[in-house]
Amino acid sequence: MIFRATTKNLISLNGLTKKMWHQHLRTIVRWILFRKAFPWSRSREKELPKVEISGVRVILREKSLDDFVDEYAWRIDEELSRLDATRPLKMSYDEYYRYASEELQFPTYRSKRLAIDTLEGVHIGNVMYYDFNSKKMEVELGIMIGDKSYWDQGYGTDAVDTLLNHLFADLEMEIVYLHTLVWNRRAQGSFAKSGFREVRSVRKGGQDYIRMEIKKDEWGNYHSDSP
Repeated sequence: MIFRATTKNLISLNGLTKKMWHQHLRTIVRWILFRKAFPWSRSREKELPKVEISGVRVILREKSLDDFVDEYAWRIDEELSRLDATRPLKMSYDEYYRYASEELQFPTYRSKRLAIDTLEGVHIGNVMYYDFNSKKMEVELGIMIGDKSYWDQGYGTDAVDTLLNHLFADLEMEIVYLHTLVWNRRAQGSFAKSGFREVRSVRKGGQDYIRMEIKKDEWGNYHSDSP
């Protein structure tokens, strides 16, 4: 009875009706589900610098609302989901749009998602870095070329190279690492083109991965030796 009375008093003091209280609880539940669907965002300490950088084939830019139609199509695609070690989204587009819109409103210090455009302005995928560790100066990288008509043409490699240059030169990272599914040799070969090397096997979430990484000095040496 004490708990009920206290809760009732708190609701009264805050001017909340029972309906408003249930709406508040639903908002909290939606936010928890949202964080599960978008695990790259972990902190709100402060915002990372805005990005719009050009490579040889691509432009990396900040995400916008206009990207959501493409992203939803990629997130419900079974082949892309399998390559991303996840399951296709089951939520409706309206739900996805609402949650993704909220994500744009909360930039974080530990992660950033960027759109990949061709030089002609076609949105073909996303690249991101997350688990930003300012003490170890390391960060994890992830990428998806969602538009399959742009596979195997160097767009993914150029996007990774462009982001690596930003991470090492602008954010002064010491190590950039990533995880690929152990059977995804195609992805491992693509990352090797950017200078990543295999470090060890990793088991997480019931799946087997290869951890690959590149250090700042390796990046400098790799590109100074490149033609």
